[in-house]
Formats: sequence, structure tokens, C-alpha cells
Amino acid sequence: MDEVAIDPALAACEHQLEAGRAPDLHALGFWHAVAAVKRRRELVDRYATRIAAIDRETFRRRVRLTFPIGVGIVLVVGGLVVDLVFLAIASGAPHHWRELLVLVGTGGLDIATHGPAHLVVGALVGIRFTDWFIDVAKLRPPGFKTDYASYLRASPRARAWMHAAGAIVTKLTPFLVVPYALAIDTDSWAVGLLLTLGFGQVVSDIVYSTKKSDWKKFRREMRLAR
Repeated sequence: MDEVAIDPALAACEHQLEAGRAPDLHALGFWHAVAAVKRRRELVDRYATRIAAIDRETFRRRVRLTFPIGVGIVLVVGGLVVDLVFLAIASGAPHHWRELLVLVGTGGLDIATHGPAHLVVGALVGIRFTDWFIDVAKLRPPGFKTDYASYLRASPRARAWMHAAGAIVTKLTPFLVVPYALAIDTDSWAVGLLLTLGFGQVVSDIVYSTKKSDWKKFRREMRLAR
């Protein structure tokens, strides 16, 4: 898409929003316009705020369970604390309970660390977030919604590593728990499940995430960085 086509694409989305509808951003050329803006840094200041407004309003019309960012942070930190408590008390629990607590705690951490990793790295590179959300329709874990204006103003490399952060932390979590599980004499079958979870996630990333999720976005932004 060239510069001339950006304004009509954004205007079409705005018209749909003004009419009270949730626009089909793909069909209206919104994401082609975003890609064109990303390729030319001088266009970012001109369009970033407008693009962010369309993205945010469309998101809030399509995803019903949205909450203030502070609520999301409190809930996620609370979840992380609970998961760490499960792992801590596992050391003094009898066998079978010990293995259950280790597995439940690890599974919880695996989910709960993903969003905060995006949040922390994003904050370090200047990317802000507007909402915490649960997208029931897409059956995916809760997450933090980026403020697209700050996202566009960040460098492509910074955006790439923000996307990668969640995937990296999630993949590391089971492997980081394994030494602790061994230290508290967790049964070998439970340790094996932790390793299976870790390697299974790596395979999932190679097969799925490089095509549809975080690693796809990482590769997209790194191409722009070059």
C-alpha cells in the first residue's frame, strides 16, 4: 500500500466505528496501512495516534472482557504469588501431594509469566499497555493490550523483542523448575512431565508460533529492523 491509500483505509475504519459497528480491519485495509506506516518512520508521527484510536476502539468492541491495566497487574501478580507458594510448600508435602503441587505450580507459572514478560520488556522499550483482557471467543490466555501509538513509535527491534519476551519466558519456566523439583526429591515421573511440557512447548513454537503467534511477529519486526 502506498501513502495515498493510507488515509482512505483509515477513514473507512473510522466510518464503521462512527456508525456503531466493529470494523473488519483486515478487509478494510487497516493492517496494510499499518505496515506501510511502519516502513517509513516519517509517517509514524502523522498516523500513530489515529491508528491507535482505531485499534483500541475496535478491540474494545470485539473483546468484551476488558479491565483497567492496574486490575490486570494485580491479578497476574497475585497468580504468580499463588503459584510460587504451591512450589514452596511442595518441599514439605508428602509424595503424590508434592508432585501435584510442583506440577500445578509450574503450570500456573507457565501461563502467568507470559503476559508480564511482554509488559516488562515493553515498558523498558517505551511500549505502553491500555487494558488487561480475556478473549473468550479465541480461547486464549488473558493478556495485556498494547497502546498502538507507543508500539509504532518504538523501534522495530524493540517491538520484536517485546513479542519474543513472553514466548522465551514461557519456554524457560518448566526447565527452571526442574532443578528445584530434583532438589526436593520429586518423583521422576513428575520431573519427566516437566521436561515433556518444556520440550512440547518448544516444538509448539516451531510448528505454530512461527506462523501465527509471537515468533511470527518477532520475525516480522526483525525484517523491518534490517
